[in-house]
Amino acid sequence: MPQANKSPSNPRQWRPDTLFTQFRHRLAHVDALPQLALLGIVSGIVTGLIAVAFRLAIEWPLELFLPTQQSEGFESLTLEARLLLPLAGTILLVVVMRRRSKAQRQCGVGHVIERYQQHQAHLPASNAIVQFIAGALAAVSGHSVGREGPAVHLGATCSSLLGQKLGLPNNSLRIMVGCGVAAAIAASFNTPLAGVIFAMEVVLMEYTVTGFIPIILSSVSGALISRVCFGDAPAFSIPTLAMGSMLELPFLIFCGIIVGLASSVVLKLHKYIQDLKTLSLTTRLLTAGILTSLAAAFVPQVMGVGYDTVEAAMLGDLSVTLLLTIAVTKLLLSTVTIALGVPGGSIGPTLVIGACLGGAMGIVGTNLSPENSASSGFYATIGMGAMMAGVLNAPLAALMALLELTYNSAILLPAMLVIVVATITARLTSRLPGLFLIGRNPERYTSPVFQSLSRAGVTSLMTRNFIAHTPLLSFEQAEILLNQHPEWIVIEKDDERFILRPSDLAHHIQTMLADESQHKAIDLLEIPGERWRLHPIHQRSTLQEALMLIREKNGFALHVTQPHTTASSPVAGIITRDQIDNYYQ
Repeated sequence: MPQANKSPSNPRQWRPDTLFTQFRHRLAHVDALPQLALLGIVSGIVTGLIAVAFRLAIEWPLELFLPTQQSEGFESLTLEARLLLPLAGTILLVVVMRRRSKAQRQCGVGHVIERYQQHQAHLPASNAIVQFIAGALAAVSGHSVGREGPAVHLGATCSSLLGQKLGLPNNSLRIMVGCGVAAAIAASFNTPLAGVIFAMEVVLMEYTVTGFIPIILSSVSGALISRVCFGDAPAFSIPTLAMGSMLELPFLIFCGIIVGLASSVVLKLHKYIQDLKTLSLTTRLLTAGILTSLAAAFVPQVMGVGYDTVEAAMLGDLSVTLLLTIAVTKLLLSTVTIALGVPGGSIGPTLVIGACLGGAMGIVGTNLSPENSASSGFYATIGMGAMMAGVLNAPLAALMALLELTYNSAILLPAMLVIVVATITARLTSRLPGLFLIGRNPERYTSPVFQSLSRAGVTSLMTRNFIAHTPLLSFEQAEILLNQHPEWIVIEKDDERFILRPSDLAHHIQTMLADESQHKAIDLLEIPGERWRLHPIHQRSTLQEALMLIREKNGFALHVTQPHTTASSPVAGIITRDQIDNYYQ
């Protein structure tokens, strides 16, 4: 008898995995908001915990051995300590990194974007382990790197691994990675809204309601975990800031151009260093360690993340000479260090560079026009957001970060102007995308068709109305098969499978009746009709993966696989090229 794709004979019988199986199947649809919302909350809690653990792994050792017992107090170290600490940390980095393969050493936000775009958001645990250990070592030893990039990598990986462990479809894994990114930014800066925008603008590169809701919930959950551990105070303690006069607008535009040019230098230098592929890992890391030691000997403010320098610039406690010295040194050192492969973040150093540049220009503006100029802290804050926007190509995320860091809506208008000018200047002068996209091809993965097909799983579109059968069947079996009105007939022969339209079998039966040869056996692989080979695809795959496989095999249809026994077919459903085309058209 034909093997029909039927439901269990007793659907009321409860099985432990029934509810969760339905949960996973629902996630394959683009409108699975309740299920994604629940996953967003879980992802935010897990990411918040790992972000807190990573931050403590950096702050506790620094508070123990730094003379000031503050995690940002590298300036209190002696000259000998500033020279030796980065070198000692670099030697430990070499030991940790050399034990891993080149693929396992990939870290940071760029790695997250690559896995999201090209590997359906499957992030490996081995890279996250390297990121945690090596990222903490780099920050503790005074390398000029941030902690937010590693936190993003760790959060995205934990969320992805959670989804992989639960066997969730790949389209929902993509949302979970966005949830991890948002929660990591929210937990690092205490800025939940900026975390949401950063995830959508930098990693997902799209704005959808289906994505917004779980990512918002995840960001809020991550921020709450951080506030429980570190309090609800903002990342920086700064006074109320406001623009002095509308006459400042031309000078603000000029500031945006300067910050945009600095952003362009970061992007071009990063690309140039990355292209030096002839250097070994040990050579690159030791070079970064030596450069850090030399820079720290003369400008100790460049060591570590540098948030104490950001706060001092906002409060107007630094001279214009020191601000420019820190900005230039930090720009060169951080860019070279990260490009050489030190597994740290670039968001924190970007904020320091922007704050120092903005603060210096604010002092210049005050000297030129004391009556109509705002404080240097105002320009430091604006410069911080503009630098982040120009380097990361994320103007909206930078604007939201400024708003949440200052709790001051009066800063929005000038910030919008400077951020837009800086972003345009950086793009025009560098001809490069954001820092995390250098060396990649984002256009391929941001097309409307790619985004649309990546949001849905194959199980949401597959046809379940089919009957699987061996090639040979009798006339009576053929009539029974057609009376079940299947949409497709799956022909199974050994490990190969083909599909045939029931209308072709019906036409052949009519021909047999006319020739009075109804007692002759029917071979479904020989009768006239169109047959297409079925290629297997995993039930967790997205429609985009299905389309790519069909194109690769130059085929017409795929069969979605499922666990099977000798008595059941491995075919869970059928999906054709026409169905995919109709979906996005």
